Amino acid sequence: MNENNEQELIDSIESGEWTSVKDFNAIKSQLMKAAAETALKDHRINVRVSKRDVEALKTKALEEGIPYQTLVTSILHKYVIGKLTDSSNRNYA
Repeated sequence: MNENNEQELIDSIESGEWTSVKDFNAIKSQLMKAAAETALKDHRINVRVSKRDVEALKTKALEEGIPYQTLVTSILHKYVIGKLTDSSNRNYA
């Protein structure tokens, strides 16, 4: 964090932009549990993917600053929990 960012943070705190969270310990506990469960990778799968798609995934991952395997895992996780859907409404059979 550079000096300007530090001063912005101090100014925002002093101006009252930040407020305390009710039940901080309970929320912290829930978030830590969710993070641990999300990070748990206890099963391996093998999938054949076209070279073009892998290169596109690697490019997107590089833009995000994460390994492409992490990007793939994130996409799959978001899809299975319903936070990522096919916007074209196509049926794949």
